[in-house]
Amino acid sequence: MQRIINFILNYRNAFLYGFLMVVCLTLTVRSHSYHQSKFFNSSKWLTGNVYGSAANISSYFELKDENKRLVRENEELRKLLFNTNTNTIQQFDTTLVKYQITSGNIIKNSFASPRNYLTIDKGENQGITQDMGVITTKGILGIVENTSSNFATVQSVLNTKSNINAKIKNTNYFGSLTWNVEDYNVVQLIDIPRLVPLVVGDTIVTGAMSSIFPEDIPIGVIKKYDLNASRSFYNIDVELFNDMANVKNIYIIQNKNKEEIEALETRTTDE
Repeated sequence: MQRIINFILNYRNAFLYGFLMVVCLTLTVRSHSYHQSKFFNSSKWLTGNVYGSAANISSYFELKDENKRLVRENEELRKLLFNTNTNTIQQFDTTLVKYQITSGNIIKNSFASPRNYLTIDKGENQGITQDMGVITTKGILGIVENTSSNFATVQSVLNTKSNINAKIKNTNYFGSLTWNVEDYNVVQLIDIPRLVPLVVGDTIVTGAMSSIFPEDIPIGVIKKYDLNASRSFYNIDVELFNDMANVKNIYIIQNKNKEEIEALETRTTDE
């Protein structure tokens, strides 16, 4: 207590000066309208900046929850996209859903070997099974190959074993999407006949001959092409929409009719 008293006594002149300055400023502000406006405008500016900074900090820490909310909304939007054949959506009947969408994240990604795989943070406990399609908001990534309880491996489109049905957008000409190992951002579309008019920059999308991906999922654009004269088919380089070295958020697609379709096709070929 004595130390506090000594401190006040030692700095009494400074305290007195501060007190008198506050009194003077108060009297000045109260007696002049100009000073009042300046004072209140300054206080509003200070308060606004403080609250603005607080809001920015709060928003930063809420980004994770906001991102989760947006991912859930994208799931619902993609259900509508993949399961609606008309431009007018009146009411979404969940009993008519053909494709189920599950969001997830990539926890491991390879793109530099001949057979590349991705590991995702969804597995059997989340309903993920073999041969489900995996995409991002930009385009396709690959197909689920193996699963565990909470994880799955995905055969990337950058895999020499990959073979995905694809077509030129707005046409019915389709072929097979493969990879020649030369460039991790470019894949090859083969078996497109020479009679098809091609233009560099044309969009390539998934075809309708697959029970894994819905039709018209983006893949990439034609980068260049040449004609295989011995077979009368084009060899087409397709530049992927996805940057395969930088992918994180994904969507896993389940075709709920896939097993029935494959069982029917197997029974037909065995007859």
